[in-house]
Formats: sequence, C-alpha cells, structure tokens
Amino acid sequence: QVQLVESGGGLVQPGGSLRLACAASGFTFTRYAMSWYRQAPGKERELVAMISSAGRNTNYADSVKGRFTISRDNTKSTVYLQMNSLKPDDTAVYFCSAVGPGNNYWGQGTQVTVSS
Repeated sequence: QVQLVESGGGLVQPGGSLRLACAASGFTFTRYAMSWYRQAPGKERELVAMISSAGRNTNYADSVKGRFTISRDNTKSTVYLQMNSLKPDDTAVYFCSAVGPGNNYWGQGTQVTVSS
C-alpha cells in the first residue's frame, strides 16, 4: 500500500537547523511531484516547498525562501527538507505530500518545535 513516512522532526533552538525526510513506497515515486506542507495550531495547512518529479524545478513559500531547501533522491524514493535559521514561527506539524497521475497522497506528519 501507499506510504509516506516523515522523520527528522524535533525540538530545536531558534537559529538552529533540522533536516526532514519523507520515505515513499507503494507508488511510482518518479512520476510524482513532492511537496512539504505545514500546519501550526489554529492555522490552515500551508505549502512550504515543492519539487517536480525529476527534481529540476522547485518552489518555496516566501516565508522560507533562502532558509529552506527541498531536494529528492529518486533512487531512494525519498524527499528531504533542509531547514536552516529556524524561527519560532516555523513551529508546526510538517507533512509530506505526493501529487501525480490522478492521486494525492499524504504522510502522517512530523512535529517541528522551535523554542529556546
């Protein structure tokens, strides 16, 4: 069955870094664009970053440009989110999403907390 399993979340101090990973299985990873979303308490889920199926194109939310980098390893069916210069406003549950031919899959999320 389809699975998207996020990992790498945790508690980090402001200015610190985290690297999230999302391991995919059960579908043809190379045919899917991959995205990271986040949802903070009391707020709507928002798109953080997106990468095309071959990895040639990326897009970022204005709030994370220059601090976050999305990448993918199609040989490992894994997408990553490198997060640097983290701020308290980055605190949220981060979700991995796959969008492809007629389907949209979601992971269960991983908590990121930025606090001193």
